[in-house]
Amino acid sequence: MEEIRDLVHRHPDKLKMETLKGGNKGYNAEVAVVTYGRGKSDNDERSKFRILLSFGQHGRELITSELALRILSILSEEQHLPNVDHATLNSTLDKLVIKVVPMENLNGRKLVEAGDLCRGVDLNRNWSVDWGKKEKDYDPYEENPGVAPFSEPETQIMRKLAISFDPHIWVNVHSGMEALFMPYDHKNITPHGLPLQRMKSLLEEVNHLHCHKHCMIGSGGGSVGYFAHGTATDFMYDIVRVPMAFTFEIYGDGTASSKDCFKMFNPIDLSSYNRVLNDWSAAFFTIFKVGPQQIGEIHSKALDKLVSIDEYLDGYLMERRNRYGKKMEVLELGMQEIRTYFRLFLLSSVLLMFMFCSRISKGKRPIVSAIPL
Repeated sequence: MEEIRDLVHRHPDKLKMETLKGGNKGYNAEVAVVTYGRGKSDNDERSKFRILLSFGQHGRELITSELALRILSILSEEQHLPNVDHATLNSTLDKLVIKVVPMENLNGRKLVEAGDLCRGVDLNRNWSVDWGKKEKDYDPYEENPGVAPFSEPETQIMRKLAISFDPHIWVNVHSGMEALFMPYDHKNITPHGLPLQRMKSLLEEVNHLHCHKHCMIGSGGGSVGYFAHGTATDFMYDIVRVPMAFTFEIYGDGTASSKDCFKMFNPIDLSSYNRVLNDWSAAFFTIFKVGPQQIGEIHSKALDKLVSIDEYLDGYLMERRNRYGKKMEVLELGMQEIRTYFRLFLLSSVLLMFMFCSRISKGKRPIVSAIPL
């Protein structure tokens, strides 16, 4: 994280960094977000193709945050991809806004660095889609979903960030195996029709170019051998309506003991480390290039998404707070009141529309002004 802060400081024309904070019952968390983009205004951001990447959701998967640093180094042009035309790459990147969360679970990472690799709430079970369901082989040490959906400040922050940013592509980066997953994690099906075709086509290209055709492709629930309930990617696809939502697994050592929580998830020799970072950084730049082509023209998703009132307002407040800082924190205190008034407004609008339509349907006399002429 210190290296990333220094990188951002050296390249203010390309990168900016903000720290989002949250808390729940005395437990506090912060999530750093690095934004790559060449526009300076919010209008520039909204008009471009938007990509949201999360790394380090599980603190013990250290290699994922290393990949985040490598991607940001390439975006800043301090490092370069081999055999890539820089003019073509810059032309692609000009059309994008990329938000990178290098270390989503900072508190978990601190525990790992202190030697505790295998406990805590699993942030990738703390989201609301099918939250809390436990399979027969449920292991509370591996899949602790928390006491309620979004009980953890980290997932609250990420939910608000996703709703306010409204990405076209989401990738949640993990380690433990080598795989390219699309929805769903909590059931053995994939999306149908055009969404499936788009996601599958992109994943097959990544697998062919960078994964040496040995990465598993499919739904998380149908491919990994178990169902995962309350995951980030299922929330992004079902609730936020991200057109292309993925979970990538970038490294795994199948020979490691299940008790060796470091070796299972991270390379322990330099050659493997470099291979992972070289292959997967190139894979992400393929996504930056091909993803917008798969989706086609950028269009507003507002009419396609049905987001709950709570989620909409949470996202709205996050966006306003990011822009104006502490001045907007007072709105948090009135959150319940805002929701209540909004619901009353919607209810009264529906009732008025019903009364108006009923009046018209009777058709006995024309509607005239009640004001005497």
